[in-house]
Amino acid sequence: MNDGQPAWTLGEPDPDLMTHTAIRIIKEEHAALWVVLRSILVLLAEHRREGTLPDFRVLRAMLFYIDEFPEKRHHRKESDLLFPMLRSRAPLHRDVLDHLDNDHRLGSARIRELEHALLEFEMMGDSRRSIFEEAAARYVDFYLDHMAMEEKVVLPLAERVLTTNDWSELAAAFLTNQDPLAAAAPDLEYGALFSRIVNATAARAGLGIGA
Repeated sequence: MNDGQPAWTLGEPDPDLMTHTAIRIIKEEHAALWVVLRSILVLLAEHRREGTLPDFRVLRAMLFYIDEFPEKRHHRKESDLLFPMLRSRAPLHRDVLDHLDNDHRLGSARIRELEHALLEFEMMGDSRRSIFEEAAARYVDFYLDHMAMEEKVVLPLAERVLTTNDWSELAAAFLTNQDPLAAAAPDLEYGALFSRIVNATAARAGLGIGA
C-alpha cells in the first residue's frame, strides 16, 4: 500500500510542467484526488485502531466524488482528447497510452466494486471491515500508480511534442467541468457533498486542497 506522499503531488509542483493550463489543471485535480484517497485510508486506520465503525456518510461521499468527477470528467478529457493527440504525434508511446486508457475503462468497474464493498461493510458491520479495507487499499494503489505514470511519462511527453494549437484546444477542454475540489467553486447542488469531504480530509490529510 502506498501511504507516503508522492513527489508529484500537492505542495511540490514541478515548475517545468506548469507552463500550460491543461497541465496545471491535471496536476491540481490529481492532487485533490490524492488527498481524498489518502484520507480514506487514514480514516479506516483510525477506526480500526479505535475499534469503532467509520462515518459511512463520509465514505459514501468520497466514493461518489471519485465516480462523479475523476472517473466521468477528468478521465474522459484525457482519453478523448489528450491521449489521441499524443498517439498522433508520438506513436512510439502508444503502448503506455493504451495502458492508461485501459485503466480508465477499468476504473468505472473498480469504483462500483468498492462502493458495493462499502455497502456490505455498512450493512453487515465489523465482519466485512477487512474486506472493504483491503479493497480500498488495492483501489488506492491502482489509482496512485495510474496518476504517477501520467505525471512521470505522459505530461513530460506532451511538453515535448504538442503544438500551440494542441495546447489551446486542451486548455478549452480542461477549463470546462473542472473538479470543484481542485480549483473551481462547487455548484450549489454539490455544496453539501464537498463540505462533507473537505471537513473530513482537512482533519486527516494534513494538506490543503486546491493550494
